[in-house]
Parts: sequence; C-alpha cells; structure tokens
Amino acid sequence: MKKKILLAVLLLILIGGASYDYFIYSKKPTQNNNGVNIKNVKTKAPDFKLKDLDGKEISLSDFKGKKVYINFFATWCPPCKEEMPDLEKLYQETKNSDLVILAISGGEDKATVENFVKENNYNFKVLLDPDGVANISYNISSIPTSYFIDENGNIVNKRAGLMTLNQMKAYVENIK
Repeated sequence: MKKKILLAVLLLILIGGASYDYFIYSKKPTQNNNGVNIKNVKTKAPDFKLKDLDGKEISLSDFKGKKVYINFFATWCPPCKEEMPDLEKLYQETKNSDLVILAISGGEDKATVENFVKENNYNFKVLLDPDGVANISYNISSIPTSYFIDENGNIVNKRAGLMTLNQMKAYVENIK
C-alpha cells in the first residue's frame, strides 16, 4: 500500500513539473523585426552577490529599475570569445541608457579573467563566480547563455548559445 501511495505522489510531482515546464516554456515564440524568435517568459530572477574585477560586491538587486542583460561565459570558451566583441559593441551603444550589461565568469580565477578583459579591452561589467553559485542559480548547462531581465527583476528571456550583435539587440529590444 505504501508503495502505491509513494508511486502516486511521485507521479503527481512529475506531472506537475512537466505541466509547469510546458506552461512556462511552450509559449509560441514571437518573431521580431530582425527575424529572431523570442519567447516571453516572466519569472523572478535569482539575486546574487558577486565581486567585480575591482573587488566590489555587486548584486542583481542593485539594478532594480534598470534592464539587465546577463551573459554567462568563460575565457576558454570559443563561442564566448566570438560573441564578446559584439557584446562590447552593444555596451558602447547602450552605456548611457537604462540597460546594464553584466558578464559572469564561472569557475575561473580573477587573474585569468582580468587578463582576458584587459587584452581584449572590454569595458562592460565583469563579475566573478568562482564557486559557480550564480551559474547554479540560473541553471547554466552550456555557455554562452544570456538572460534578459526587466526593470522589476523578472527574467523575460533566456538564450543559450552564440549571438550576433543584431540578435542581442533584438532580445534587449524585447525587454519590457
């Protein structure tokens, strides 16, 4: 009898989880002006406290009221390296706007990340996640992965994989 009850409970949990995923992630993507398929998903973004390259502690909640583009990357990742120049271009075009760009390096030491940023002359804010706390909170399973967060701290979109400048702009444009 206990096995049947346990089996029924597990089945309900699985069905509930699958239903939630279907509801959240099965919304039909809308195609914007640049031909990029974008899903609008609104869930609360996990807050984090990470240090930047100057040792200053930064939290996502520090940017309430602003749009935030978070890019999870690593210095050894070829697709990450390929998209970083476009991320810098986007930063230069939007640095005086209400968009904040944060790049989070998971599992790498400060010296490695600092050298990478200096060698490439990147100016956007880079945060260190040496223990992978933010990477775990955001369920990062591949890099690069980007999150787009609205002014209220809600995740509006997520994109795994390399993006071009036009794709980045399309996602940023869709933050409402």
